[in-house]
Amino acid sequence: MGTFLRIISAERLKMSGSRVWILLLLSPLISLPIGALSDMQEDKVITWQVLLSTMSAVHAMLFLPMLSGIFAALICRNEHSDGGWKQLLALPVTRTSVYFAKYVMIMLLLAAVQLLFLGGVLGIGLYRGAEGGIPWGLLLTSLFGGWFACLPLAALQLAVSQGWSSFGAPLAVNVCFTIPNMLIANSSTYGPYYPWVQPMLAMSPFGEERFGAFNLPLESLMMVVSGSLVLFLAGGLLFFWRKAV
Repeated sequence: MGTFLRIISAERLKMSGSRVWILLLLSPLISLPIGALSDMQEDKVITWQVLLSTMSAVHAMLFLPMLSGIFAALICRNEHSDGGWKQLLALPVTRTSVYFAKYVMIMLLLAAVQLLFLGGVLGIGLYRGAEGGIPWGLLLTSLFGGWFACLPLAALQLAVSQGWSSFGAPLAVNVCFTIPNMLIANSSTYGPYYPWVQPMLAMSPFGEERFGAFNLPLESLMMVVSGSLVLFLAGGLLFFWRKAV
């Protein structure tokens, strides 16, 4: 356990020099004007549910999937240059601990993004005088659901990034698969199984009128996400074990 925590600490130090804090703030900052200008009808009080739905649309549809790929590429970038993998794996560490440390770091960064986004929703809700008290259950379920739905996607992106030495190629692939999200979300057949759209489905407030893949119960979506996580994480780890360095 101590070795694993030291690897986590080393990954944190490497990421601290990459100006990753700019990426952490990007989506929450962009969501602020969206929330501030949403449903601006005279004498109409906005609800927390509408505010969350509006602000999370772009955040969960585009930024969460893209950030998972960017974080995965950043966390493998140093190792892809100047024989970094050889130097790292020559240390008294196991490949499994290295792989899981990188994966945990990606998920910690995505958790930070979600917490900052929550702060943005709370700030705009108080600024707009959203109706009723703060619905902590609704907000935390949505934010945790979006983070949890990123688990298989982050595992898939890490597998691609550690196997592909190019920094830009995995990002280009990630963007190509993220763009069709809105169309695929309309499909109840394919949407629940498409990793790039799962964060959007999980963050959409449950209880409002829904369509396509959004009709899938949250419990069923989480089961699909859990199965995808096991598949992608096991596949990526197996590939990493066999990786020649």
